[in-house]
Amino acid sequence: MRPVTNALGKAAALAVLGIVLSSSTANAQYDKYVELMREDVKTEKVAIITEAMDLSDEQSSAFWPIYREYDVELSKLVDRRIAIIKSFASSYETMTDDKAKEIADDSFKLREDRLKLQKKYYKRAEKELGAIVAARWMQTERIIEELLDLQLAANLPLIQGGGSK
Repeated sequence: MRPVTNALGKAAALAVLGIVLSSSTANAQYDKYVELMREDVKTEKVAIITEAMDLSDEQSSAFWPIYREYDVELSKLVDRRIAIIKSFASSYETMTDDKAKEIADDSFKLREDRLKLQKKYYKRAEKELGAIVAARWMQTERIIEELLDLQLAANLPLIQGGGSK
């Protein structure tokens, strides 16, 4: 499998940039940067999946339309994740118990929704391509997801403050 450090480094840069930028002008620049980085990460991810899956022409014809649909739905979850990070960044200096709870609840819901999405598309891929190919895709997807999560987590500061209780 190809190294994913370029895509991961870019994802980490997004997280750090999101916390650093706070003015509306900077947020507009951040949003443009997010879109550029998102496209670059998607391109890297497709290359990694292409290599890892090693599909025949027939399998590719069945797989890539399923993947594109999955990616559209995944993009909505990524948008929610970016919104959570922005919420965290904008509240970082003035974090309250209520805001911390909201961020935690949103993060838990996002993880649940991502797992539901993966199960949904695993079933579709399994039906079209068999369990081995579907499992390989989800395994590859999970590796990429965990690496991106690790990079992101390593670049986000911990919530500060003692809370009200």
